[in-house]
Amino acid sequence: MLHSDIAARRRFQLILVKPSHYDDDGYVIRWWRAMTPSNSLAAVYGIAADCAERRVLGPDVDFDIEAIDETNTRIDIPGLLRRFRSHGGFGCVALIGVQSNQYPRALDIARSFRAAGIAVAIGGFHVSGCLSMLDGRAVELDACREMGVAIFAGEAEGRLESVIADVAAGRLAPLYNHMKELPGMDGVPVPFLPKRYIERTLGSSASFDAGRGCPYQCSFCTIINVQGRKSRYRSADDVEHIVRLNWAQGIRKFFITDDNFARNKEWESTFDRLIQLREKDGIPLGLMIQVDTLCHKIPNFMEKAKRAGVTKVFIGLENINPDNLALAKKRQNKITEYRKMLLAWKEQGILTIAGYILGFPADTPETIKRDIAIIQEELPIDLLEFFCLTPLPGSEDHQTLWKNGTAMEADLNSYDVEHVCTAHPKMSKQEWQDIYHEAWQLYYTPKHMKVLLRRAAATGVPIGNLAKYLLTFSTTDRLEKVHPLQGGIFRLKHPSERRPGLPRENPWLFWLRFGCETLVKHSVLTVAIGRLLIWKTVIAYTPGAGNYLDRALTPVSDDGDETLDLLTKTAGARAAVAHFKKIAGLTGPKSLDARPRVSAARSSRRARPAAPIA
Repeated sequence: MLHSDIAARRRFQLILVKPSHYDDDGYVIRWWRAMTPSNSLAAVYGIAADCAERRVLGPDVDFDIEAIDETNTRIDIPGLLRRFRSHGGFGCVALIGVQSNQYPRALDIARSFRAAGIAVAIGGFHVSGCLSMLDGRAVELDACREMGVAIFAGEAEGRLESVIADVAAGRLAPLYNHMKELPGMDGVPVPFLPKRYIERTLGSSASFDAGRGCPYQCSFCTIINVQGRKSRYRSADDVEHIVRLNWAQGIRKFFITDDNFARNKEWESTFDRLIQLREKDGIPLGLMIQVDTLCHKIPNFMEKAKRAGVTKVFIGLENINPDNLALAKKRQNKITEYRKMLLAWKEQGILTIAGYILGFPADTPETIKRDIAIIQEELPIDLLEFFCLTPLPGSEDHQTLWKNGTAMEADLNSYDVEHVCTAHPKMSKQEWQDIYHEAWQLYYTPKHMKVLLRRAAATGVPIGNLAKYLLTFSTTDRLEKVHPLQGGIFRLKHPSERRPGLPRENPWLFWLRFGCETLVKHSVLTVAIGRLLIWKTVIAYTPGAGNYLDRALTPVSDDGDETLDLLTKTAGARAAVAHFKKIAGLTGPKSLDARPRVSAARSSRRARPAAPIA
């Protein structure tokens, strides 16, 4: 009887797919090990697993849940179709966290399943942003409707089970719009992926969002229009639950994906709990967070970040011209604070990664080259990431251009912040695209990479970890023509994965060309690895390495900073300094130095051996 009961149970097939997108040759971007974990996939998997545990379809229905991140896993569409057929089509494919550049690929994946009569739903920033900022039909949303793909806008906590129930009952609705109802995050199912999925990312890093929402108004940002500007957050208990779930399967590294963790109202209770897990329970946490340029003004924030296990921070620096920042409504970024903020992170020995946007109205190839040189000389940034200013659907910039009828790139696949998607007042499209690619080579010169390694040795930043990132950031755009965050180890391609509409290559020629390209690329990488290892070893073991000092590491001072090119080369910079002085005169005796956080680049520190590559 027990055997008959088990055999009679139906099994709901839930396939969660995070699509990749196409490269310039039309092939899906996929790696043996991808760079960045998908928090959207982890979040929905956690919610789906909770639905399965609670048996939301009744006691006689079990769930088979599979998570596929296409950046590191090939989607076996024929195999999945056979799987659905063996279960009578009972289940659905959910396209998770789809961004604008992934939308064309997501539709191509959906087409095969819809042709076989399988239910498909799509969610993520593209559909949510378009429904939030546009008219509900713009930017190819009708393509979903024509195929019968259900659109899910908003966040899935507390809502996924109703979609699953509709699929099971054969009544999947064309639209689930929850954009006006942002759910709370306390006590809801937490993001989680089994280890077999996490191991397909570099460093086996998991991810979770400790909070959502950002109070700022940056016009190029989609997050504020999808996740809102009000801070919502997980409790410290939930964060601990996430850590322990993952530590039980041997995962200790996390990317905390909050767009701005420094504005999470519960940052301190979260850090305090992580400190306890690290210092008392012995869990060797390694964390990466995203913060703004004013985080150094929050008492104890940086010190607790270090104790909690933060090893890397991403900072939305965006630009060093205040006029550009003001036009993008990035008014919270004060260039007079940049050096203080960066030196404060150096004081903690934490690796800094800064985002830098190219294509603001005042930019030209010449000013971009000048600004990169200023950053190299005067700002103690470890890694600089370049992006093209892109009117992403869901942003205020896109909404303004759309309302004005301004021409924008028609192919959503190009909205990956590395392709030019609209006109610029001072640069042609080609000039803008060329300076984007050139920027990577301008910043990551052999000379400057040696400087970055010397700064790391002097400030306690793990030099081996930095060397690993320097390899990725200095070669990915040049060799693979994709942004390093979309990169990985060993590019994988298949002739069947070319974008529809482009000709299929002869398989023999395809594999021959792919093999030759792979051999050439890895020859270049081998040389680059050897060179960085030599530099790292020599610098780490050089006597007096801890005493290295240059202009960027020099403590902020009245006499020095006011003469920096950072604060004098543009009218906006000079105006920013004048404004700072005016405010200081009204509020009390302050100066550009405020309080130096790094004393002579820790000149008393002795040289230390190289840290292992983590």
